Amino acid sequence: MRPATLIGGGGLATLVVLAIALLTGVDPREILQSAPSADVSQPQGGPPPADDPQAQFVSVILADTEDTWNQVLPKLGRQYEEPKLVLFSEAVDSACGTASSAVGPFYCSRDGAVYLDTTFFDDLEQRFGAPGDFARAYVIAHEVGHHVQNLLGISGQVDNLQQRDPDSANQLSVRLELQADCFAGIYANGMQKYGNVLESGDAQEAINAAKAVGDDTLQRSAGRAVVPDSFTHGSSEQRMRWFATGFKSGSVDACDTLKSADL
Repeated sequence: MRPATLIGGGGLATLVVLAIALLTGVDPREILQSAPSADVSQPQGGPPPADDPQAQFVSVILADTEDTWNQVLPKLGRQYEEPKLVLFSEAVDSACGTASSAVGPFYCSRDGAVYLDTTFFDDLEQRFGAPGDFARAYVIAHEVGHHVQNLLGISGQVDNLQQRDPDSANQLSVRLELQADCFAGIYANGMQKYGNVLESGDAQEAINAAKAVGDDTLQRSAGRAVVPDSFTHGSSEQRMRWFATGFKSGSVDACDTLKSADL
C-alpha cells in the first residue's frame, strides 16, 4: 500500500479520507482537493495482465452488475448503458483528472468509467477486516451505483444543489453515497433473483464491508472523535441499512435517499 503522502497534511487528509476513497470511491478531484499532499505525479504502471485472477474477478462482477441493471432500468423506461472498466497500477489519467492508486476505486462521470487498482483488495481484507468475494463485489457494485446515478441524472441534480447550498454539501454527499450503497444492494438482489448465484453468507460479507467503511467507524479508527457534521458517506449503521434496503427490495424507488426523512 502507498498511502503515506495522502495521510500527511492537514484538514481531512487523514486515514479517514484514505479509507473512504479506497473503499467507496469518489470523483478523484474531491480527494485531491481534500489531500493536497497526495503524490499523483508518478508514472502509470499500466493495467494488470489479462490472466491476473483479480482482474478476471472484477470483470466477472462487472458483468454481473450489467445483468442486474439491464433487467432493472428498462422497467423504469430507461436502457442501461454499460460503464467502461479501466484497471490500472500506480496511477491513471481519467477525464476527471490524474489519480494515484491511493485514491482507490472511483467512478468518473465525464467518461462513464469505473477505475480500479486491484491491489486495493488486499487492504479491504487486511486493513479494514472485510474479507470475502462478496465484500469486494460490494465495492465494485457501489461504483456502478454511481454510474446508475449518472445515467438517471441524479448526480447532476446533487451537484447543482451543492453549488446552490454549500452548507448542505456534506449532507447531500451522504445521501448520494447511501443511495449508491442501496444500488449495490439492488445488484445483490439481482444476483439472487436473476442469477441465482448468491451463497449463504455472501450478503453478510457485503454488509460487513459497508460497516467497515462507515464514517464513524473510520473516524474512530483514525483516533478521532466522531463528528457527524463532517460525514460525507454515512455512518456504519446507515450504510448497512441502505445496502439491506436495496437487497431486500430490489427497487430503485426504495433507494430514494434524497427525499428520505430517515437516514
